[in-house]
Amino acid sequence: MPEPARPPRRRERPQGPERQAPERRAPERQGPEAGRRSGRGPGRRPGPTETRDAIIAAARDLFAEKGYDGASLRAIARAAGVDPALVHHFYGNKEGVFVAAMRFPIDPSRLVPRILGTTRDRLGETMVRVFLEVWRDEEKRASLVAMLRSAMTNDQIAVMMRQFISSALFAKAAEIHGIPLLRINAAVGQMIGVALLRYVIKVEPIASATEDELVELLAPAVQLHLAP
Repeated sequence: MPEPARPPRRRERPQGPERQAPERRAPERQGPEAGRRSGRGPGRRPGPTETRDAIIAAARDLFAEKGYDGASLRAIARAAGVDPALVHHFYGNKEGVFVAAMRFPIDPSRLVPRILGTTRDRLGETMVRVFLEVWRDEEKRASLVAMLRSAMTNDQIAVMMRQFISSALFAKAAEIHGIPLLRINAAVGQMIGVALLRYVIKVEPIASATEDELVELLAPAVQLHLAP
C-alpha cells in the first residue's frame, strides 16, 4: 500500500538574536548635579519656608558667634546649606538677614507689667530679675549675645538696641514711677555690663554665679539709680 502523505514541513525562521526586554533604568541619584540639571542651586531646600528657616537658624548662630561684621552672607549660606543667591533673594543684604534673624526675643507685653506692678522701693530687684530671666533662655540668649557683639562694632545695631531697651522696656517704668530717663539708662547700663562679662566675655566667677547671687549684687546698685 502506498504510504499516507505526510503534511508539509513548516519552514523554520532563521535564528537571530533574541529580543531583549527594554532595560529599566535605575532612578537618578539626586545630588548637586541633579539640582543643577533641574535648575535648582546646590543644596536648595524643597520649599521657601524650609529654606528661610535654615537661613535664619544659621544666621542666628553666626551672628551670636562672630557678631554683625564677622558673619558674611556666604558663611551664612554655607552654614544653611543653600546657594548665596537665595539669601540675597529672600533678604536683600546682610542687614536684612540680621533684622529678620535677630528679632528681639523679649516680649514687652509680658515683662513691662511686672516692672510697672512693683513698688518703687523694689523696682531695682524686679528689673534685675526680669533682665536675668530673659538671658536664662538659651535661644533668646543667642540672639542677645549677637546683638551685644554687633552693637560694639555697628552703630545702627547699637541704636536699635538702645531704642528698644530704653523705650520698649523701661521708659514706661520711668514715667509711671516718676524717674528721670537718665537714671533708668544708668541702671540698664549696669545690667548690660554684667551681661557682657557673664555671657560674651565669660569672666569668672561672674560667668558661673547663680542668678540669686547676681540679684544680691546688682539689685542694690540698680536701686540706687532709681531711688527718689
